[in-house]
Amino acid sequence: MAAAASSRYIAADMRRPFTKMHGLGNDFVVFDAREHPLALTGQQVRGLCDRHTGIGCDQLFVLEPSDKADVFMRIWNADGGEVAACGNGARCVAALLGGSPDIETLAGVLGAEAGDGAASVDLGRPAFEWDAVPLAYAMDTLDMPVGWGGLERPGAVNVGNPHVVFFVPDADAVPLGTTGAEIEHDPLFPEGVNAGVAQVVARDHLKLRVWERGAGLTRACGTGAVAAALVAMRRGLADRRVRVSLPGGDVTVDWRADGHAVLGGPAVTVFTGDIDPDGFA
Repeated sequence: MAAAASSRYIAADMRRPFTKMHGLGNDFVVFDAREHPLALTGQQVRGLCDRHTGIGCDQLFVLEPSDKADVFMRIWNADGGEVAACGNGARCVAALLGGSPDIETLAGVLGAEAGDGAASVDLGRPAFEWDAVPLAYAMDTLDMPVGWGGLERPGAVNVGNPHVVFFVPDADAVPLGTTGAEIEHDPLFPEGVNAGVAQVVARDHLKLRVWERGAGLTRACGTGAVAAALVAMRRGLADRRVRVSLPGGDVTVDWRADGHAVLGGPAVTVFTGDIDPDGFA
């Protein structure tokens, strides 16, 4: 009897608490490993992100100690690949932490502000140079002479991760679910790319759908919204503050006078629980 009780205790001790969150339906699983380290493999991430046999999410985060900020946010896409930035995810982590946290990522330190059911994050200065996106060879990132499946002449920008944005008459009519994968894996993008189709509704309003690198079509993409807004602004199609409507809802993007891009919108905790990550090894 004593051995059985000990076994149950050890099994329970392996379980790790998590928080399930979303920003406009772009959903995340967050593990806080600031006191108890958590190392995950790509296989474990894929299993935890699976919507049928895991918790289910677009991206998974592990919060770790930071010497530069309040927390370090390690980010994986659902395919198990580690990435540098996630705008909606940073907003959700800010809402989870509360106040005005500084969040370190592989893309740098992001300042954030949490409010009542919402949060904003300063994504810093975007990079428009071809080798910073990055592209495989030099070209004008404002009007790229390339196309895929009827989508032509996108703009490109790196806002912590790489994006291309196409402007179309009707964002809903584009078969991005098939074209997105082709664009993501094109050799033009040595690190892969996020692909967005944007529709200009007004100078202060864009409509957007995004194929996310490593996640596919998602309900919302924060860095995608910022990328679409920035390319629209550079092309003279939009003002410096815009509302971006995604399938999951609306965010705001401000391109401030100091060159920083700020993303704001809802951030919601869905539920909390605990799970044994080793069960997905």
